[in-house]
Amino acid sequence: MSFPGQSLQRAWHLVDASNQTVGRLAVQISGILKGKHKPTYKPNKDMGDHVIVINAKDVSFSGGKWKSKVYHWHTGYPGGLKQRRAEELVEKRPEEILKKAVLGMLKRNNLRHQSIEPRLRIYAGPHHPHIAQLPSSTDPIPVVPRSRSSTFHFGLNKYTSGPGGTGKN
Repeated sequence: MSFPGQSLQRAWHLVDASNQTVGRLAVQISGILKGKHKPTYKPNKDMGDHVIVINAKDVSFSGGKWKSKVYHWHTGYPGGLKQRRAEELVEKRPEEILKKAVLGMLKRNNLRHQSIEPRLRIYAGPHHPHIAQLPSSTDPIPVVPRSRSSTFHFGLNKYTSGPGGTGKN
């Protein structure tokens, strides 16, 4: 007999967003929020963990997106279409850039709105009020590399050509 509520344990993850690309970081965070890193993952169940993101004001974009990327929203009133560039948004509300990127990678359904969104906590600076929830030896999640030409090969180093690899597929 299985008891689905008894076996679910939620962990707390700390993510340092300083000098990380927004999209690559959002992919990591959305997977943790959904629970895809767990062997018991089910797409229709709430299996994910809590994520605390610090230093959200220090994220980076690739290319010239600081000036060219525009965020749109509507106030609900006639003529209420608003827009703001990324460099303006990071000055006013730096958490919103990363929050919009992460939530844009999740399906818009009741699971997201009621369960997943409240578990994402983003802070502009290095301080957060969730010290008690994190274990004492918590290190931030490792940084995702910016290019595939580095030594970070997701455990597939033996299949790459170069030192230590055979170069065969």
